[in-house]
Amino acid sequence: MFAQIIDIFLHLDVHLSQLAAAYGTLIYVILFLIIFAETGLVVTPFLPGDSLLFAAGALASLESSGLNIGLMWGLLIAAAIFGDSTNYYIGRKVGPKVFSKEKSLFLNPKYLAQTQEFYRDHGGKTVLLARFMPIFRTFAPFVAGVGRMEYKKFFTFSVVGSFLWMSIFLGAGYYFGNLPSVKSNFHLVIFSVIGVSFLPMVVTAVRQRFN
Repeated sequence: MFAQIIDIFLHLDVHLSQLAAAYGTLIYVILFLIIFAETGLVVTPFLPGDSLLFAAGALASLESSGLNIGLMWGLLIAAAIFGDSTNYYIGRKVGPKVFSKEKSLFLNPKYLAQTQEFYRDHGGKTVLLARFMPIFRTFAPFVAGVGRMEYKKFFTFSVVGSFLWMSIFLGAGYYFGNLPSVKSNFHLVIFSVIGVSFLPMVVTAVRQRFN
């Protein structure tokens, strides 16, 4: 099972092509649901994000796929924004109940107050940067809701982050994904995309360590 999951991640281009051949334009719905789940459901941070967008862009660049990159771009931006907002409201609804026990080690109400203060001061930057960081982009909207970040501010940064995320990764896949050197080393490209996605976390951790 684990080997199959790894194979899907490393050969997303092949598997997406097979899905498009089998389901036609329903591939738009499949991609929409994956992006929505990765950003909108706090229990699915393991779903592919950046690598999936790169592979989807590469697929859309092929005339034989019958896919329209503009339509895909718009639908997946909507999926990311809708997912963010759903996750935000889940956190906003669940947060006060979860942090209601004074003696809880990890869910003490004082942590809720600290979260609210953090998102009041740094929420916009956090929501925007988390869009480009696997796992964090799943949890950031939820925590923003828990921290009662102003929704108007949250939504603005969610829209900007979604626009940039789709433009960068779908665009990179569309323009570079089918170059012979990329197609023959697609697994290495996927590793590179994943590595670049985790780079901000590594840099932040190193800076905190030395500070």
